[in-house]
Amino acid sequence: MGYPRKLTRRFRAFDNFAISFTIINIISGIFSAFGFGMGAGGPRILVFGWIGVSVMVLFVGAAMAEIASAYPTSGALYFSAGKLAKRHRGAWSWYTGWLNFVGQVGGTAATNYAAATFIQAYLAMQWPSYEASEQRTVGIAAVILLLQALANTYTVQLVALVNRISVWWLLIGMVVIVSSLVVIPSHHQPASFMTHFVNNTGFSNGMYAAMLGLLVTSWTFTGFDGSFHMSEETVKATVNAPKGIMRAIACSAITGLILMLALVYAIRDYAATASSSAPPVQVLIDALGMGTAKLLLLIVIGAMLFCGLANMTSNTRQIFAFSRDGAMPGSRWWHSVSSRTRTPVKAVWLAAACPMVLIVPGWWSHTAFTAIVSVNVVGLFLAYGVPIFLRLRLDDFEPGPWNLGRYGKPVAGVAVTWIVISSLLFMLPQVSPITAGSFNYAPIALGVVLLIATVWWFATARRRFHGPVSYGSPDEVAAMDLI
Repeated sequence: MGYPRKLTRRFRAFDNFAISFTIINIISGIFSAFGFGMGAGGPRILVFGWIGVSVMVLFVGAAMAEIASAYPTSGALYFSAGKLAKRHRGAWSWYTGWLNFVGQVGGTAATNYAAATFIQAYLAMQWPSYEASEQRTVGIAAVILLLQALANTYTVQLVALVNRISVWWLLIGMVVIVSSLVVIPSHHQPASFMTHFVNNTGFSNGMYAAMLGLLVTSWTFTGFDGSFHMSEETVKATVNAPKGIMRAIACSAITGLILMLALVYAIRDYAATASSSAPPVQVLIDALGMGTAKLLLLIVIGAMLFCGLANMTSNTRQIFAFSRDGAMPGSRWWHSVSSRTRTPVKAVWLAAACPMVLIVPGWWSHTAFTAIVSVNVVGLFLAYGVPIFLRLRLDDFEPGPWNLGRYGKPVAGVAVTWIVISSLLFMLPQVSPITAGSFNYAPIALGVVLLIATVWWFATARRRFHGPVSYGSPDEVAAMDLI
């Protein structure tokens, strides 16, 4: 790929799968967005929407996996965009890289903020006198970011080990939660309950509410580009990275559907649960009692912490690669690698500091925090879409060992179409009446990001950044390998 090797290849096939599976994180995603889905479509969209969106995400994953096999680098999306573009390679690479960076920073911030919120919910359940506050949420999130940065600072083996643990935590945790919701309650909803439709969005159009409900699944299925970003640390990356992407999506789709069905059928009082501060937690309390609910909530919190850690790991590698090509301020700092741990330590701490900057406004206003991180999913999916779109336009695409053959272009076409539709959904109003507190700030946040990137590009970047850098011929680069 034109780079001297600085990172150690110690990620096995399972490790590569583990990072994307952990970032997708069905427990974290479903528990974070379940309440929104109860009002935007209800059980019908929570269940059938999960199935439909999972299929669409598999198309996106397959198209990305084919590109990952051809360009297995830490730069991932922005690198492949620069290589696949026919013209203006620097610009395509620039915008893709910054969308990916901002999306990953927002994802790390949102996941750890959600973890801090659920930790406070647990503390309030354990000690009723405890009073949750926005200030305490920010403080807890800061501590989480610090611990995750410390974990990422040490060796790649430690990160791989933690990700292996996280996979089993998610799978065993899902089995425990589902088994408890199936076996313990004396009452479940009837089989027909999955067709029950609810529209509490405030909009009179049921179809519009149902489309919004698809966001529950779309929000969950983000971050599977983590396998792509870890390519330079994965053995046989041209095969194991694309397989990691596909396996993570497929396993998440199946296990997530099982968890979703268990939660839906365990609902007691639908209206009371939907109006509670944490609907999925209320489902656990009503169905299992306070004691069991508290134990299961610890599984949920653990899943969120693992998700945040994997998010930061993926973001670190994107920062490392983007800086290696000179696209970030202080690039010389961020692409340096520790001689002791063989990890990009400075990039790790930047990947921790940036989410903290996004979390701080939550000290004063949850709405302000939501406005800033709302670009998370939109930024990520647009970054996914750019290289897939460019591959669709390219007639002489040279695939890697893992490829879709003659189905490559049709799959890419479906993937791009879904990315456009889902991105539009994320930017539409989600609650009526529209107020300062309920307004969807995603279009504004995305507009600000693109405006800054555009001004920066035309002011200075276009003269010094021309896309992925080549350090020489394969033989020359091999001689530069530091490992």
